[in-house]
Amino acid sequence: MPVYQIDGLTPVVPDESYVHPTAVLIGDVILGKGVYVGPNASLRGDFGRIVVKDGANIQDNCVMHGFPEQDTVVEEDGHIGHSAILHGCVIRRNALVGMNAVVMDGAVIGENSIVGAAAFVKAKAEMPANHLIIGSPAKAIRELSEQELAWKQQGTREYQVLVERCKLTMHQVEPLREVEPDRKRLTFDENLRPKSAV
Repeated sequence: MPVYQIDGLTPVVPDESYVHPTAVLIGDVILGKGVYVGPNASLRGDFGRIVVKDGANIQDNCVMHGFPEQDTVVEEDGHIGHSAILHGCVIRRNALVGMNAVVMDGAVIGENSIVGAAAFVKAKAEMPANHLIIGSPAKAIRELSEQELAWKQQGTREYQVLVERCKLTMHQVEPLREVEPDRKRLTFDENLRPKSAV
C-alpha cells in the first residue's frame, strides 16, 4: 500500500487492520484495530488529522480529508460506503454513510444513524442518533427500526471478517483464461441482503 510521510508525520496502521494495496494513506492518519480500507480509498492527513477507530470500514474510492486543526473521524464500527466523501466531519459509533454520500466540515452524524446513498450533509449539520438521514441537503427523516439497525450491524461484522479474509487469502494473481469446471461460489454464515430486502 502506498503510505507517505509528510512534515514528519507517518500514518499508523496496526497489524490487526487491512489496507488494500491501491489505497493511499498520507501523513497524520491513525487507524485503529480491525479496520478495513478498500481499493483506491484516499486518506489524506496532509492538513487535518484522519482517525478511523476500531472495527470501522472505509470502502472502495472513499476520500477522507479536512482542514488544518480539524479532525476527520470515523468512530468504532463506523461503515463508510463506496465512494463516500468525508471532509472534516465526525461519524459517531456504529453509524453508516451510504454510497456516494458527502459529509462536510463540522458535521456530526449521530451514533447508530444511517446516511442514505448520495445524501449531502451540509457543513456544521448535527444529525441525531438512531435516525435515517437522506436528501440534498440531508435531513433526519425518522428513527431507525430494530431490524434496520441489525441489518447495519450485520454488514459491518462482515467487513470485520473481511479484514481477516484479505490478510489470509487475498493475493495478486494472473487471471484464468477460462472458467474452471464446478467453479465454487463464495459462501457466508449469514445471509447478506441489500437494505431493500430487509
